[in-house]
Amino acid sequence: MAKRCEICGKGPMFGHQISHAHNVSRRVFYPNVHRIRVIESGAVVRKKVCTKCMKAGKVQKA
Repeated sequence: MAKRCEICGKGPMFGHQISHAHNVSRRVFYPNVHRIRVIESGAVVRKKVCTKCMKAGKVQKA
């Protein structure tokens, strides 16, 4: 399952995980994506939507 919002397109971001001894390794920051039922042009469909889009009211929940 792709961790990408279908409304705003927000996806994974990459960065570094840094320990106290400053050992650096790569890590991934995933967006908070949920599968919800959305009303789209009169029909109910399931979409993967990030919580920021839900909170901002960019989608109408079924």
